[in-house]
Amino acid sequence: MSKKILFMGTPDYATRIFKELINSSYEVIGLFTQPDKPFGRKQILTAPHIKQYCLDKDLSIPIFQPEKLRANDEVTKQILNLNPDFIIVAAYGQILPKEILEIAPCINLHASLLPKYRGASPIQESLLNDDYFTGVTSMFMEESLDSGDILALQYLKITPTMEVQEAFDKLSDIAASLTITTLGNFNKIKPLKQNEAEVSFCKKIKKDDGLVDFKSAKKLFLKYKAYSYWPGVFLASGLKLKDVSLIENISSNIEGSILEIENDSIIIACSTGSVRIKTLQAPSKKALNSVDYIRGQRLEKGDVLV
Repeated sequence: MSKKILFMGTPDYATRIFKELINSSYEVIGLFTQPDKPFGRKQILTAPHIKQYCLDKDLSIPIFQPEKLRANDEVTKQILNLNPDFIIVAAYGQILPKEILEIAPCINLHASLLPKYRGASPIQESLLNDDYFTGVTSMFMEESLDSGDILALQYLKITPTMEVQEAFDKLSDIAASLTITTLGNFNKIKPLKQNEAEVSFCKKIKKDDGLVDFKSAKKLFLKYKAYSYWPGVFLASGLKLKDVSLIENISSNIEGSILEIENDSIIIACSTGSVRIKTLQAPSKKALNSVDYIRGQRLEKGDVLV
């Protein structure tokens, strides 16, 4: 008889793992995800990515969306009634309390090489820090954040131009595969304690984290790689920088000055180094090719972009 899986997850990273389980020999008996939330300027009530997937595919899997798990007897009873063999968790958005952790083995798929980058934004953090490698860890869950014993790891090499969306896509595929591998080998795995001396944490990303300047070309580019999906990168003026690439990180220049105007991009000087920018977007305006934008602003080579 196939093992029964209760899945907990919210964004597209979780959906990819969920899809792998749906198409496997395991029986997915329920989905816990975050409540629908207002989205966009019109604050339209929007379902989490994984719930929308279930609706689009007309899946007959029970969906639960509690505001909180902690001190919630109803949730505990719901999970006990489902009687899962495993609880698989991926970017759910809530820490599981002890009463749920004791129902069945709870396995989390965390998008970092633990104990590095416990917390909410491990993929972005690995890009910000210019790491050579990242990966996914399957681990037992505990009441504290991402601190459980490691069950399996899989690595991903970060290429010099890899942006956050590409990293998310690749790590989602790795996590999906690692989930099936971990479940298949579960009885043979010897869990490994995390090395507390190597622990680091990452925070939930805020819109203000996208603020950049033209001091360091390398730092600007790393922020762009990490935040290109959301919140994007922008100057203090609100001007958004898109399609950014690093030219070099050695030269000394006048901060923000236009070094070159190319056919479809501009090269901007940083105090240290320079970057190429293909697209610019002023506040409340449409995105424009950077060459068209600076012409509209009557800026020339040697002028400063602000």
